[in-house]
Amino acid sequence: MFVENGEKYMSYFGQTYLAGAWDEDHDAIEQLISWKNNHYLSLNFNNVHDLKQSRDTSLACSIKQSLSERMDMCELFALIVSSKTMVVNKGSCRYCKNYVSENYCRVLSKTPVNKSFIEFECDKARKAFDEFRMKIIVLYNSCEVNQSYCPEVLREIGCHVAMKDVYGHFDYNKVKNAFENV
Repeated sequence: MFVENGEKYMSYFGQTYLAGAWDEDHDAIEQLISWKNNHYLSLNFNNVHDLKQSRDTSLACSIKQSLSERMDMCELFALIVSSKTMVVNKGSCRYCKNYVSENYCRVLSKTPVNKSFIEFECDKARKAFDEFRMKIIVLYNSCEVNQSYCPEVLREIGCHVAMKDVYGHFDYNKVKNAFENV
């Protein structure tokens, strides 16, 4: 808890930010959350998304603002990637009903940001990494690390780990080691 101008606030810094394409990688995201919530396992991280959520009906720009606020509370960025990650375009302003042109958005009254949510998150994570404010784990929803699936901005940094064994089962120990050794 900290005090600013006489007001008390909870300190939520030290959180982990989970990112990934829900439509493609929900199984891997749910597996991480399941391991975290299992009292018999020791995969321990504080999921910042438990503190605050954006509604799916929100505008991409307001969701990106909320994502940015959550990322500012985090010291670890965990991105789940698969063969579809690089083609996900959800969150791009050009698909918003308020998008007028490449140069104007009705809501923002300014130039829209045509990055997907994943591109936006990865760029922000890279900036925080370069400023020594965030560590990065890239988890591959497969049995091998294929960095061509990873957004280019994160390909050469952080800890890259395959989440599955050669039989296609999620490998708790690999993931746990990544979280502990990043």
